[in-house]
Amino acid sequence: MAISLTDSAAERVRTYLERRDSALGLRLGVTATGCSGYSYVINYAEEVDETDVVFEDKGVKVFIDPEALQLIDGTEVDFVKSGLNEAFSFRNPNVAGECGCGESFNV
Repeated sequence: MAISLTDSAAERVRTYLERRDSALGLRLGVTATGCSGYSYVINYAEEVDETDVVFEDKGVKVFIDPEALQLIDGTEVDFVKSGLNEAFSFRNPNVAGECGCGESFNV
């Protein structure tokens, strides 16, 4: 079981962690929503839950709820800039389908 970060994603997270004294790392999860079933939730972890699964990649700690991990195990998180747009993107090997807008997925 693992979550990985590209160099671009790790650099982006480290930059923001340096600005937030209380942040411990990146919190990654999913929520039931959208037209395909789930969407990714990404935030900064400011505390550790006793049930969190913790990964570290490229010097960044990633905190994940065990239930979410079942859906996103093996995911690579990237940070992409395209023109004026920038966002985290996810390469999840468990995805069976995505909605047309790319905001949600199913497994």
